[in-house]
Amino acid sequence: MESDRDASRIVPEETIRDICGDRDVPELGTIEQVWDPDPIPPDEIESRAAEAVTDLTWDGVPDGGEVAIGVGSRGIANLEAIVRGTVDGVLEAGYDPFIFPAMGSHGGATAEGQREVLESYGITASSVGCAIRATMDVERIGETPDRGVPVYVDANAVTADAILPINRVKPHTMFAGDVESGLSKMLVIGMGKQPGAKMAHEWALDWSFRNMIPEITKRIIEDLPVVGGVAIVEDQLDDTAVIEGVPASGFLGREAELLETAYELMPQLPFDDIDVVVFDRMGKEISGAGMDTNVTGRLLPFNEPSPEKPFIRRIYTRSLTEASHGNATGVGQADFIHADLLADLAVEDTVINTVTAGSVENARIPATVETDWAGIVASLSTVGVREPGELRLLRATDTMNLKRLYASEALLAEARDRDDLRVVSPAEPVEFRDGDLVAPSPTDPGTH
Repeated sequence: MESDRDASRIVPEETIRDICGDRDVPELGTIEQVWDPDPIPPDEIESRAAEAVTDLTWDGVPDGGEVAIGVGSRGIANLEAIVRGTVDGVLEAGYDPFIFPAMGSHGGATAEGQREVLESYGITASSVGCAIRATMDVERIGETPDRGVPVYVDANAVTADAILPINRVKPHTMFAGDVESGLSKMLVIGMGKQPGAKMAHEWALDWSFRNMIPEITKRIIEDLPVVGGVAIVEDQLDDTAVIEGVPASGFLGREAELLETAYELMPQLPFDDIDVVVFDRMGKEISGAGMDTNVTGRLLPFNEPSPEKPFIRRIYTRSLTEASHGNATGVGQADFIHADLLADLAVEDTVINTVTAGSVENARIPATVETDWAGIVASLSTVGVREPGELRLLRATDTMNLKRLYASEALLAEARDRDDLRVVSPAEPVEFRDGDLVAPSPTDPGTH
């Protein structure tokens, strides 16, 4: 139920109408990005993951030894099948696997919360074929040689005979480097639980992740039986394009190569200069930053430069995904949000995540409006002087699903002259019901 305090934060549509006028929203048509993906067939996912296990080096691991498989909190395509295939591969190799949550402070920084995050992705003991051991306890295994940064490791993982993280390799939302989001980051931050994540993010404010993650990764690999990891790369449609077993010796070098592939395949908005973008949703399974900063161009931490493009003058975000469990990290990227997003926002979980990450800017709650009409009109009214036909308005499902978009006439005109874009439908008036958008998200299966 909406509290009186929440209600007082919401700007009524009438107020926006009073200050901005009863203006029309630009007509929108549909465009589609022309991609040529080559995903792994769904029926091969499990076997490919099992095969990846055979590419790892198991020297020194005793027969029947326990293997700690790290699984994180990201919304990775086919994650359940990949984990199940990895477990099968470990069993076939003659070892005893168990899953441990490798997700830093996510899940409200509790063991039960982290177990629930895994369950929300279909990762249970019965679904993947091995036990899940969740704890927030850690052991300090040492510190980095030059700066003396402490290194923390999940208490269950540190006692295992082998450690094997599973993670997607992709551009990070808070920094750029040779190694960004992937296997190494999971070892340093995910496996470090809340103390490790907090330590890493605090030091990153002075040292930067681009320098810290490689150094701590080297220390963990030297001190612990990391046999390697299962690396995943996804294509523009967020389907699984690569499943690869990366030996521990290749965590930095091979990861850097896979990151280049991930950059090439990462979906982007097809325009570099946009007046207003409407995102239908944000969420932790979409991006660790709620909305991927590589797509929005809004990197909020004070010690890292934002990408040069795209340049988006205003962002209006309509909702928070259920899988976020109230964690609205990244909401601070938006200029306006819908009241529904505010109602679903769990302040405590969001603050825990952003304080741990050292990016409290991502927890700032933007101006909250009562309806979509109010959010879009407030955004359009604050981009500068434009003729109606010049307004560059784009509507996307989220920062991950960018194949099909709604676009204003100014953007449709550009799209008609580009080989990488296809105009699916011409511009037509935007329909509202009780102030909210009627048309489904542009990537909804029912969209024409």
